[in-house]
Amino acid sequence: MKVNIIAIGKCKKNSPEYAIIEEYVKRSNWQISIKEKDNSNQSDEAEFLTGSIKNGAKVIVLDERGQNMKSTELASIVENWQLNGTSEICFLIGGADGHLQSTRDKADLILSFGKLTLPHMLMRAVLSEQIYRIQTIIAKHPYHRD
Repeated sequence: MKVNIIAIGKCKKNSPEYAIIEEYVKRSNWQISIKEKDNSNQSDEAEFLTGSIKNGAKVIVLDERGQNMKSTELASIVENWQLNGTSEICFLIGGADGHLQSTRDKADLILSFGKLTLPHMLMRAVLSEQIYRIQTIIAKHPYHRD
């Protein structure tokens, strides 16, 4: 599986969040890439995010208005996509003002990580861990425990 994290804002290579992200990318058997753009206006951000979606990829938009679900539920969705021929997923993380409706309209899934507001770089670290967790759940690895 190829996973693309497409995000607004650039993560500094010497930050603690970068170290966490790199750790989970290294652990993963999936090919994970991160594409970033500096903050700008919402329409430019939306154009970057939607323009970076690969043809045929499933799109998960991270948005506070999205579905809040267990890791096992998300893993089940991803596994079903895999079984139906999906080989690539794009996770979209918006800027400080969130996503335009036009970006949310491109989503196969709008996902919320809860009602808390998290710094964007910390959200990437949490997302990286969840991508690794999803992979281990699908592989029936003991990393995840219910």
